[in-house]
Amino acid sequence: MTVTNLKLSINSERLLNRIQELGRIGLDNDNKRTRLAGSDADKAGRDQLVTWMKKAGLEVEIDRIGNIFGIWYGTENRNEAPILLGSHIDTVINAGMYDGCYGVLSGLEVINTLQEKGFIPTRPIAVAAFTNEEGVRYQPDMMGSLVYTGGLSVDDALKSVGTDSTLLGEELERIGYAGTKEPGFLKPHAYIELHIEQGPILDKMGIPIGAVENLQGISWQRITIEGVANHAGTTPTDMRRDAGLAAARVITYLRDRANASNGQTVATVGTISFKPNAVNVVPSLATFTVDLRDPNEQRLQEEEQALANYLKELAVSEEVSIKSEQLVRFRPVSFDDTIVNLIERVASKHGLQSRRMTSGAGHDAQMMARICPTAMIFVPSIDGISHNPKEYTKDTDLVDGTNVLLDVVSNLAGNQ
Repeated sequence: MTVTNLKLSINSERLLNRIQELGRIGLDNDNKRTRLAGSDADKAGRDQLVTWMKKAGLEVEIDRIGNIFGIWYGTENRNEAPILLGSHIDTVINAGMYDGCYGVLSGLEVINTLQEKGFIPTRPIAVAAFTNEEGVRYQPDMMGSLVYTGGLSVDDALKSVGTDSTLLGEELERIGYAGTKEPGFLKPHAYIELHIEQGPILDKMGIPIGAVENLQGISWQRITIEGVANHAGTTPTDMRRDAGLAAARVITYLRDRANASNGQTVATVGTISFKPNAVNVVPSLATFTVDLRDPNEQRLQEEEQALANYLKELAVSEEVSIKSEQLVRFRPVSFDDTIVNLIERVASKHGLQSRRMTSGAGHDAQMMARICPTAMIFVPSIDGISHNPKEYTKDTDLVDGTNVLLDVVSNLAGNQ
């Protein structure tokens, strides 16, 4: 595929103003931004997005899991598979302004610009906002795109119980976003997601564009270790069955394995709790989560097996019982090389250096790659900070990334 020479650029003021406007939705009295899936703040964000979509003349469709699609049909391309852009607008608790939202609003800006420039697409162009990508209130994360691509039934997803004991289906009804379309009703020709990196690589290297070629596999487990509670002062160390110590050994084991992988594997223990959780009692129970990631499926399986073997050895040596429950398991994803190459060539045409990258975070693109050619574009995150109010990407990088997306889309949807 050759790069076209169309001279197009987005309306940067419109894009940046929309990011700021959406970013104000969900701020509380302490200026903390939270738009959890199905919440009142999520409704307000969705309402604003739909207003912008309708103002652009897009046909707005909502499926049963609450995914929102704004579709730009041309006069003679309604039967063609669309180019789909997008991401999500739900957030974590006390979130930044860019994660997900940038991908949705940049997709809308691309459509706005092409419309204004009189571009005639050979196939429809659509922008999506997927439901519950963050997975904070309801699990699993990336739920809307997972349901959309057939990885989870919509009925099961709607029965998901939230951290506040609500049901997702009832909350979507309450906020007016329980749609009627069956998930998967729109099968894309290609899906492209523009996103902040959420990591430090582009920022530290001074590179403005990441051409994302793959996405790490993810394995989440919950591990429960049972020992015996006992007095912290009277029980000799060599006579303890200490669930807390065993948990600590797992944590250091995981770090050692990750260090030995030369950066290929990452491992995180993100939550942990003890019982009876008293300062002067040897823990009888330790429950914690393990997040393993690797861009290579075979290596990820090897790390999972190594951990399983270590847990068996640890149960014997520390005289504890250990159980492991799989919470989430996603295989690594390789993105479409034709689109990744196009992203690189377009960036070069714009005078922007690019770098092939692996995404360390999960994204809706991970699910969409199951049903169509997919790729991602990254722009720098200052200091790699994300899921945090200090999340920040320079305006120039936001604009550059969206102009690259614009050019990629005009190539994919134009007359070649």
